[in-house]
Amino acid sequence: MSAPRGFRARPGLIRRLAALYGGLVLYGVSSALQLRAGLGLSPWDVLNQGVARHSGLSIGTCTIIIGAVVLLLWIPLRQRPGLGTVSNVLVIGLATDATLSVAPTPHSLWVRVPLLLGAIVLCGVATGLYIAPRFGPGPRDGLMTGLHRRTGRSVRLVRTVIEVAVLATGFALGGSVGLGTALFAVAIGPLAQFFLRFFAPLGKGAETVPTEPPAEAEAADPAMSDRGVPDPV
Repeated sequence: MSAPRGFRARPGLIRRLAALYGGLVLYGVSSALQLRAGLGLSPWDVLNQGVARHSGLSIGTCTIIIGAVVLLLWIPLRQRPGLGTVSNVLVIGLATDATLSVAPTPHSLWVRVPLLLGAIVLCGVATGLYIAPRFGPGPRDGLMTGLHRRTGRSVRLVRTVIEVAVLATGFALGGSVGLGTALFAVAIGPLAQFFLRFFAPLGKGAETVPTEPPAEAEAADPAMSDRGVPDPV
């Protein structure tokens, strides 16, 4: 006699939840380590840091606030959030602040460069880990795909405009732009593609435990993922 469908799905759901939250925590850790390296941040973290410098808030708090503002922009775009969307807004910022509270700031370049490289690789791991379970796109994903659908412009064009605007605004506010920014832009796509394929089996549970609203699934563009990372196919 076979087990009920809900019972069979439970272990898969637990694995997917563990992957989602583990990936989001690691993403926050990677952002904090890249900040500690002091050699340049990803575009959205440049904005987060710039806002933090002017507001007096922690960078993690600014990450949460900016993520929430981006999520509000989904309303006129008629995007619908999922569990992964809301979790993305909260968990990454909390994990970033928690890591910054215990991670020292290195002064030697011989430490800062490996720290930067390790942070970017860890970000790739985290990206694959939290996207693979298919709990819904992050807030920046929805903004990008929503604008793509409403304007008719290509996803790559919309993404480029958003990323350039975010980077320019963050830089104007005093965010850190440097070697790390360029390395992140070049490396994160291939890294995310590799690790998303590596963790792809985690998404199989989505076929037995539906978690994404139909409209959200339609909005997800296979060419891209959250925070400006190309979504591996």
